[in-house]
This record gives sequence, C-alpha cells and structure tokens, in this order.
Amino acid sequence: MRLDKFLKVSRLIKRRTVANEVSEMGRVFVNGNPSKPAKQIKENDVIEIEFARKTIKAKVIKVPTGNVSVQEAPTLYELID
Repeated sequence: MRLDKFLKVSRLIKRRTVANEVSEMGRVFVNGNPSKPAKQIKENDVIEIEFARKTIKAKVIKVPTGNVSVQEAPTLYELID
C-alpha cells in the first residue's frame, strides 16, 4: 500500500491530499529515510511524521488491502515514544 494511502486509512493524517503534501515536503520518514507519497509500506516499517510542534513515530503492524473502519484503524499501527 502507498504511504499516503496508509496514512489516511490508519487516520494518522485525516486526508490523503494532506498526507501527500506532507510527504512531498520531506516531513515523513520511513525507517529513517525521507519518503515520497508513492513509497510502498510493509509490516514492521517505522513511520515518523514531523508536524509543526510534535513528531509522531509509529510502527506498522498490519497493512490493510482496502479501507478500514474507524474502530479498526488504531490496530494498524503501534505508537513509539
């Protein structure tokens, strides 16, 4: 699954266009490397998102095949301190 779509489906970022823009600006890292929106996400990848005031770091637990429900979204990743 593409990085921008995973960020939207997992609800780490609310909209896919915003996920796309943030990735293009170089504020999303996968396994420590800056990543473009088309980067393919796999299980056990570590995604780091730099926002204005905070940074979110999450480990991918499961990559869905399509859209998921709001209740299922938090089970796709694990937040890392």
